[in-house]
Amino acid sequence: MSDPSTRRFLHGAAELLLAGPQWRAGERIDLRVVEGGFATVVAPDLRVVGGDLVTPETRIALHGRSFTEVAAEAGIEAGAPAGVYGDGPGVGVEEVLALDPAAVAVVLRAFADGDRALRDFAPEVVPILWPEHFDVAGTLDDVDYGVSPGDGHLAEPYAYVGPFEKREGAFWNAPFGAARPLAELDGAPAIKAFFDEGRAASVSPAR
Repeated sequence: MSDPSTRRFLHGAAELLLAGPQWRAGERIDLRVVEGGFATVVAPDLRVVGGDLVTPETRIALHGRSFTEVAAEAGIEAGAPAGVYGDGPGVGVEEVLALDPAAVAVVLRAFADGDRALRDFAPEVVPILWPEHFDVAGTLDDVDYGVSPGDGHLAEPYAYVGPFEKREGAFWNAPFGAARPLAELDGAPAIKAFFDEGRAASVSPAR
């Protein structure tokens, strides 16, 4: 199931509880997909696994608590990476998280399948989970490839191909390039096949 509210709060967790603290400690905002969730790439070691914030010392349930409360228990400061980007989920630190477990699983599966597909598609590219748009993506030959759990363009998980320069042809069905719902792509191998198709289309004006 697709739940915009759960997705928004997980996006908020990525921004306020992971990327923000990481930026203040080491001036990096890039996150990574890990087993069961997503995490920082450098200190502090913070992860969202299922519906919990996990640190080396503790595991804190997110549901029913504000970002400020969760951060205080984890020993960090909740807040976005100030001045780094202008977009984001628009979630405030005092908002109380409400997470539907089934919807959490949908988002995390999309990230897991997307990360696996990207690594199979382009082993030389390290997939990044970006806190601004909340997608896992990699760039190859001036083309972005990634998976979003849903956003303003499409309210369900989807894979996308976004060339830096606009392409013409039937494959390109989105303002930013091409998008295909994960409901039509059964797992990482099918997502990789979509990326392969996008790569071919990117170099062929007829596609």
